[in-house]
Amino acid sequence: MQSAILQLNVTDDPVANLAVTQEMFRKAVADGAQFILTPEVTNCISTSRKHQQEVLQFEADDITLAALRAEAKAAGVWLLIGSLGLKTDDADQRFANRSFMIGPGGEIVAKYDKIHMFDVQISETETWRESEGYRPGDRAVLARTDFAKIGMSICYDVRFSHLYRALAKAGAQILTVPAAFSPVTGAAHWHALLRARAIESGCFVVAPAQTGTHASAAHKTRDTYGHSLVVDPWGEVILDAGTASGVYKFDLDMEKGETARRRVPSLANARNFSGP
Repeated sequence: MQSAILQLNVTDDPVANLAVTQEMFRKAVADGAQFILTPEVTNCISTSRKHQQEVLQFEADDITLAALRAEAKAAGVWLLIGSLGLKTDDADQRFANRSFMIGPGGEIVAKYDKIHMFDVQISETETWRESEGYRPGDRAVLARTDFAKIGMSICYDVRFSHLYRALAKAGAQILTVPAAFSPVTGAAHWHALLRARAIESGCFVVAPAQTGTHASAAHKTRDTYGHSLVVDPWGEVILDAGTASGVYKFDLDMEKGETARRRVPSLANARNFSGP
């Protein structure tokens, strides 16, 4: 399965971001990709909740979702929109961080709202409270495509192994982890966490990422780690995109998953237990 990750460096302007994403998408299609993936918050990165209220849209109106669905349909390819920041009808006006699996007819095959919110204090100068702006989801999602069953997740979810175990036991063959990872935690944990999720599940892990310093016209900028990663079911890294934005191609050999699960059948060997 010829596939491609779009490693993005988005700004706080969804219109400008969409134009860049479409250009990369078309390049991936021209290069033969049949499955294309974008990172978390493909439409907008902003540290200002006020600015997000001004530029983000509801799902039914979102320009990025509509345009990328049309691109997928025109090209006849599968597309994972890693996530979009979207307005909701919640009384507290919190957004949804929502991932979409788009089919080759442009249809929404599955969508997933990020469950685990990035509420952390990394250092004295870096604190994040994602739950102040985004409401958490409460449902794991398995997307069914014509080439694999895909377990959907987003960024901070990667630290919660039980989610991936549940997806794998439900039949997932590929786990997607679109991200906008902090450079500090990325350098320390990104590769180890993604390799662990692949090894323990016997699945491919595909993690398209945001990268670099994200420009903002009027607000504090943000940095992300990059290093979009693809890990095979034996835990070997088959793609590390480094820190440059661009289109990164890779192949998915689904037989590798079956082989890995036969060699170390940890899903089948798992036992229920009580305590502690």
